[in-house]
Amino acid sequence: MIESAEEFIRLRFSDVPEEYGRAASEPADLVVWREVIERHPEARFWVAHNKTVPLEILQALANDPDSKVRSMVASKRKLTPDLLAMLARDSDESVRLAVARHRSVPRSVLEQLCADTWEEVRHVARDRLDGTH
Repeated sequence: MIESAEEFIRLRFSDVPEEYGRAASEPADLVVWREVIERHPEARFWVAHNKTVPLEILQALANDPDSKVRSMVASKRKLTPDLLAMLARDSDESVRLAVARHRSVPRSVLEQLCADTWEEVRHVARDRLDGTH
């Protein structure tokens, strides 16, 4: 278990594969995740990348100013239908594409994405609705 924001930062930016692997796979308390988000904005993507990060933290990161962070959030398996619907309206096409590709995206969200401004998002959404992906 990751015990502090400092430990997460040390692990994530380590050159040792076992250490940065821990940053991607070990849990931490909510207070630790919040501290990383607040004190280390450069690590928000890596917080979202963690396999055990709680939904509450993903909800906070879904509004991050960095589209790469939001795109990582959009790819997480544990997202709720409401969160996927919110991310499907994101201003960044990479976020909307991640939603279109999400394994649990609701049909209603895919239907919405069929009218997206970016052709790639429309294509993926249509293929998913047709059952070809």
